[in-house]
Amino acid sequence: MSTVLLVIGVVIGVAYVYRHIVVKGERCTSQARLHGKTVIVTGSNTGIGKTTAIDLAQRGARVILACRCKKRGEAALEEIKRESGNNQVVFMQLDLGNLKSVRSFTETFLKSEPRLDILINNAGICLQGQTEDGFGLMFGVNHLGHFLLTNLLLGRLKECGASRIINVSSMAHNFGKVDFDCLNTNKALGLGTSFIRVLQIYCDSKLCNVLFNHELAKRLQGTKVTCYALHPGAISSELGRNTSLFLQIILKPITTFFFKNTIQGCQTTLHCALQAGIEPLSGRYFSNCTVRDLYAKAKDDAAAKKLWEMSERLCALV
Repeated sequence: MSTVLLVIGVVIGVAYVYRHIVVKGERCTSQARLHGKTVIVTGSNTGIGKTTAIDLAQRGARVILACRCKKRGEAALEEIKRESGNNQVVFMQLDLGNLKSVRSFTETFLKSEPRLDILINNAGICLQGQTEDGFGLMFGVNHLGHFLLTNLLLGRLKECGASRIINVSSMAHNFGKVDFDCLNTNKALGLGTSFIRVLQIYCDSKLCNVLFNHELAKRLQGTKVTCYALHPGAISSELGRNTSLFLQIILKPITTFFFKNTIQGCQTTLHCALQAGIEPLSGRYFSNCTVRDLYAKAKDDAAAKKLWEMSERLCALV
């Protein structure tokens, strides 16, 4: 009996340490104030996007909530204003799965907003389907929509001096690949709707984020714009809200105890957006507020350039 109690005590102790040290992670230590600065956060009506927006608004930034759903976006707008005490928060509708919507958003933004200091490409989904333009949903939303958005806003970012682009990826990119043949043939990173296939394609889309960041940094050399990719941590948020109810119920105790909450999960985003002195690390990948090394496939010059050029063609930028 005493041995059983000892084992239980050890398990509880290990779980406590994991929960409060490993899961909790590092915090952004920047005390930067953002009065006079403008920030766009995609997918900011929920999850780490919303907590990121709240923090930036609390620092005095003018925050643009770029979200697909008008109802949810406007509800988040009121919540963020209330939580931050900042009325300089604006909702602008953006559907990253519709390239026409991306162009409309940027046109509206560029006409109405004189500055852009930080662009946070945060939105992401883990769901199969097709975009309005016929692309695989995860390729279209997680990569292509952000690719077009960033390119259309680069001019304004350059005009505003030292500005930053943050690309929220995931450690899942380590398990990803980019099947250029499948992209050429099917305009998707992969096919299939099984749980394993959906997870694999999600990983593929996160690798696209890191390769995009790698190539973007090269193209930004000589400007005052820098870019960073990051893994926010395993987050207990709404990313998996489109999975089956059964799976959500099964995973809920695990995600609640072993995953970061959204405040913990947005810390690396805030670090990359705000931390002074990281400009020489443009193009690098961060996790837990620390720069990390990448596997060769995630910094492959040829693959990054090929993905960029293909994305340009698909977005009709060339």
